[in-house]
Amino acid sequence: MLEPFSIPFMQHALIAGVLVGFLASYFGVFIVQRRMAFLGSGLAHSAFGGVALGLLLGLPPLAVALPFTILVAVGIIWVKERAPLAEDTTIGVFFSVSMALGVVFLALKQGYAGDAFAYLFGSILAVTHVDLWIVGCIAAAALATVPWWSALAYATFDRTLARTDRLPVSVHDTALNIAMGVVVVVSMKLVGMVLIAAFLVLPAATARLVARTFRGMTLASIAIGISTAIVGLYVSYFANLPSGPSIILLQSLFFFGALAFSQLRKA
Repeated sequence: MLEPFSIPFMQHALIAGVLVGFLASYFGVFIVQRRMAFLGSGLAHSAFGGVALGLLLGLPPLAVALPFTILVAVGIIWVKERAPLAEDTTIGVFFSVSMALGVVFLALKQGYAGDAFAYLFGSILAVTHVDLWIVGCIAAAALATVPWWSALAYATFDRTLARTDRLPVSVHDTALNIAMGVVVVVSMKLVGMVLIAAFLVLPAATARLVARTFRGMTLASIAIGISTAIVGLYVSYFANLPSGPSIILLQSLFFFGALAFSQLRKA
């Protein structure tokens, strides 16, 4: 039964899946609770502009996509605080501009540009030791934010009262957006731009349906994110299916199961 995980590339995929599952589901609860699900998709597609710029300049795509996406994440907060626009509108503006820049950068690049499209869907089975070290360091940094979890949760539920208590809500918003940008970029090579948004939302949304407290929601989201990554990889190996979509489909089964359970609990 454990045969797949005796293979080196599957071992790498397992570690990467667990780390990405933790990162996405940990930060995903803030996105879902703040009704910012579009942020994950917006940052993922905005990162495409950074990947294309890296290919144009002949630099490692992710090394360029990281600062590019962080700038977009900070820019979203900056515009939101200064313009009378809803946050999803601001995200849509940066989403569109970044994608347009990505297409232009690819058009300017001479030669084959197919590598850019590999980042759309990723390949968790092609994870290298370097990828694991990078994702591992980001996961360790995420754990370092645990002491500030209560403050982030407070600002998530009552921003007005948090400001009254002199909590730096804007700083928290910016830090959360930057963290999301980093998670999106380090996850692109593993699950792709298209699927990382689902990885961010589905575990947290499922946890929201069954948990009674925000702490419980966070723990449930992490458990769902990690367990579905492990089981999804296992299923994809034996069914000969792409690993990323297999994980997302499994997460969707959890979501609809939790939805049915929540409806039965109300009845």
